[in-house]
Amino acid sequence: MLQIAGIAGLPEIEPGTDLAAAILHAASASGNPLVDGDVVVVTSKIVSKAEGRTVELADVQPSPFAHQWAEQWGKDPAVVEIVLLEAKRVVRQIGPILITETHHGFVCANSGVDQSSSGAHGRAVLLPVDPDASARRIRAGFVAAGVNAAVIVSDTFGRAWREGQTDIAIGVAGIQPILSYIGQVDPHGHEFMVQALCTADELAGAAELVKGNLSRVPVAVVRGYQWEPDDTATIAPVLRDQTRDLFR
Repeated sequence: MLQIAGIAGLPEIEPGTDLAAAILHAASASGNPLVDGDVVVVTSKIVSKAEGRTVELADVQPSPFAHQWAEQWGKDPAVVEIVLLEAKRVVRQIGPILITETHHGFVCANSGVDQSSSGAHGRAVLLPVDPDASARRIRAGFVAAGVNAAVIVSDTFGRAWREGQTDIAIGVAGIQPILSYIGQVDPHGHEFMVQALCTADELAGAAELVKGNLSRVPVAVVRGYQWEPDDTATIAPVLRDQTRDLFR
């Protein structure tokens, strides 16, 4: 049976917070301690806060382009400047919308820069520098405490061709992000040639059902999903190379 539960009771995350210890404590205090085999989905925002990946807008010196574009579309020039600094390139710039490719290789709105739940007015939260490394640190903390749990760092992204957003995986530790059926045969004898499920994204999206943006529950546990530990896993296989992308 697959079970999904949010972990409530986490404190406001500050730079230097030991997220693994905080999550273990909150889970135990809630009466549902982590156990071997759990998949722990951690919202990237608290990872960024713990790692000091926040920027005070008052400290930003916007470029002339940021001023010009912000004035044209009613944006904050400081936020625009941060978005551009976090981008490897601008993929689409249509009206007030900036779709960028981050230094990680993620294609998303505004380089993943967000002001909601930042902890203070006039503060922006950036994506973690290396979400895989962030996930590995949290997993290592769990393992050191005697719990073999996989970790997924998630963030909310929009999707091409569809309205609305969903949480996806931007970093993993201990768990392969893709389950491939290629080479296997269905009950009717048809061999799968291309079928590969991004289970890390599916788990991140499922976890969002019990987290939400207003609940102050930034961590969820998915229990009952069968995964094989793999400490070499990264999010890299999920990122489609530009040469294979028909829409960039």
